[in-house]
Amino acid sequence: MNKSVTIIGAGIGGLTTALTLKQKGIEVKIFEASAAIKPVGAGIILANNAMQVFHKLGIGEKIEKAGNQISYVNITDEQLQIISNTDLSEYEKKYGVHNIAIHRGELQQILANEIGYANIRLSKRLTKVEKSTLFKLTFDDDSTHESKVIIGADGIKSVVRDQLFTESQIRNANQICWRGICEIDLPQKYHNQLNEAWGKGKRFGFVKISDKKVYWYALANSKKVTTEEINLFDYYSAFHKDILNIILATKKEQLFISDIIDLKPMNKWQDENVCLIGDAAHATTPNLGQGACQAIEDAYVLGQLLDRGIPIENTFNEYENLRRKKAHMIVNTSWSFGKIAQMENKLGIRIRNFVFRNMPKSANKKQLDKIFQLY
Repeated sequence: MNKSVTIIGAGIGGLTTALTLKQKGIEVKIFEASAAIKPVGAGIILANNAMQVFHKLGIGEKIEKAGNQISYVNITDEQLQIISNTDLSEYEKKYGVHNIAIHRGELQQILANEIGYANIRLSKRLTKVEKSTLFKLTFDDDSTHESKVIIGADGIKSVVRDQLFTESQIRNANQICWRGICEIDLPQKYHNQLNEAWGKGKRFGFVKISDKKVYWYALANSKKVTTEEINLFDYYSAFHKDILNIILATKKEQLFISDIIDLKPMNKWQDENVCLIGDAAHATTPNLGQGACQAIEDAYVLGQLLDRGIPIENTFNEYENLRRKKAHMIVNTSWSFGKIAQMENKLGIRIRNFVFRNMPKSANKKQLDKIFQLY
């Protein structure tokens, strides 16, 4: 068995994969473009499937203590009147874990501490990959590294993917997303809920991630607004006062803006001694809250294949076969869901809300069953 693997990217997927491999006795070297792993950025919701993996890795309790338990997911109208309610208690009992909302940076730090910073090389932005007997990696500081096996966990704009795989296509959903963190005393009723309020061509979601901190996100159709001209408080002025209070409590330096993009499903994620995981392989829009969760599942499947005694480089083809169907289902469902959530036609919105209010519980359960069940 090959005992050393190079991972490009110290995001959640790369770090979870590194921890999985380390626990299987494989040496990992991680190269990360950022200068530090620190608690910056916005929040993340770790769904039941991701938390199952973290408990198997022995860090579930640490993550639960650092975050906040989420037992209900509500889709509402602008005034937080419920359109659709999902009670997650059935899955909490079934799998023995909870959905957890946590600061993304804190999760990365928990993972990095488990792996050990000696295994992580920071300020190493990959610029070139050359393949011969070994892979030769060149970074923007002109340093190089050679490795027999590499895993590309370097995100939707993956250098590993772009240089070693056939052409991929990044899709723009024509939506703008604001993500923020603020300190505010949320009313008690929201403490274990994720709420997402749907308006006309816009929506706003929020969730508590610690005692005082709230993570929130807001989306708008980009053909209607530009990030330079918009005042969020005014733009969401028709929404419930609790949402407006969250916007007011957010400092400018805690606000992050991005376009909503994904990766058009591609069938080839691996080739001999190189493999793509997470967003590098199957980036999704955030509408199902499954982007990082699917990267975490990638790591889990690689670990399960290693348990069969298969050398790491020989697991890649089977990993691709096991993961592709579910990952593509997530990408396609999330893309469609985002279009539905961002509707602008008033009649269409009324019909949509009526359908969601009257949707059989069994339909929602069927989808959650697929999402939360590990392969």
